[in-house]
Amino acid sequence: MSFYLEQGWLRPARIVPSPNFGPRPEGVAPDLLVIHNISLPPGEFGGDCIARLFSNCLDWGAHPYFETIRGLQVSSHLLIRRDGEVLQFVNLLERAWHAGQSSYQGRDNCNDFSIGIELEGSDDTPYEEAQYRALAAVSDCLLRELPGMSAERIAGHSDIAPGRKTDPGPAFDWSKYRGLLHCGKAQ
Repeated sequence: MSFYLEQGWLRPARIVPSPNFGPRPEGVAPDLLVIHNISLPPGEFGGDCIARLFSNCLDWGAHPYFETIRGLQVSSHLLIRRDGEVLQFVNLLERAWHAGQSSYQGRDNCNDFSIGIELEGSDDTPYEEAQYRALAAVSDCLLRELPGMSAERIAGHSDIAPGRKTDPGPAFDWSKYRGLLHCGKAQ
């Protein structure tokens, strides 16, 4: 699986436009990669609920849990589904609304300078091999093509919002993921 960037769009990801984004602060380019997880309803995989949430089209009455998040306006740049399919919601040059109140190495408001990647999953459910492969391929592309990115600047949502967020959770195998990365390694 190979990816490339075209004016902030990851190719060949499936584009599902989200209205939940804004401009990055002037002169700020992304230099942090943030790994998240999401499942809607919680603990259930498949379907289009995540894409509907990120595009403000979720039917709030379709599941009791959805009433608890009614009106939520969030997004992420990318979603990697259980089968490894990659969806893009927000141009990488724009500011997606994925991190919330956050801080990384003394810098607040991580949305300003980060790219958010959601994995379809939950903290305690093992991720699929296809997701690790897709995440590594996407990460390699971003590390290669975005000047400020480096393998040392990859964090979990739990790292930038400790005490508030726990994802990608204990089920995420950081060693496996980092072992699949090629950027920065001798080929």
